[in-house]
Amino acid sequence: MLDAFSRAVVGADAKGACLGSADLASLRQHVADANIRIDATNAIAQHISCIAADAVSGMVCENTGMTQPGGNCYPTRRMAACLRDGEIILRYVSYALLAGDASVLDDRCLNGLKETYDALGVPIKNAVRAVEIMKAATVAIITDTNSGPSAFQGISGNGSDCQGIAAEAASYFDRVISSLS
Repeated sequence: MLDAFSRAVVGADAKGACLGSADLASLRQHVADANIRIDATNAIAQHISCIAADAVSGMVCENTGMTQPGGNCYPTRRMAACLRDGEIILRYVSYALLAGDASVLDDRCLNGLKETYDALGVPIKNAVRAVEIMKAATVAIITDTNSGPSAFQGISGNGSDCQGIAAEAASYFDRVISSLS
């Protein structure tokens, strides 16, 4: 797993050069966003079970046959496996968001995930739909665009300050979706 600093150093070293001004500007921005990045990761961690449960529930509501005998969320142990997988994906997205690098997500979560789901007979379109729901919920929490009371009061700055971090989180979910597709 590389964080933003390690990635910059490895990239410069591969070129046989010192860190350039673009690298330093990127690192400066990473440091400037550190509090928002930490708060966003904390918000995901605080809501991880709820986000995963809502995503799986949404997926099941759109495909009611999944909870019937013979469906992929029947019996309850399969439903529990869906919830567990959703939480694992969210956890690795939060790790990537904190590090500012997707390598931990790729190496420890996505590597072989589609093949595993195919071997287990998990419908990919349903898994993708659950990830899309998790993406929407996570972006809403980070930018605080949920209706009603504030979902998470501790994020530094306001919703507009969090747009860049929310877009980064969304890109990690897009990475999960593309690896499953």
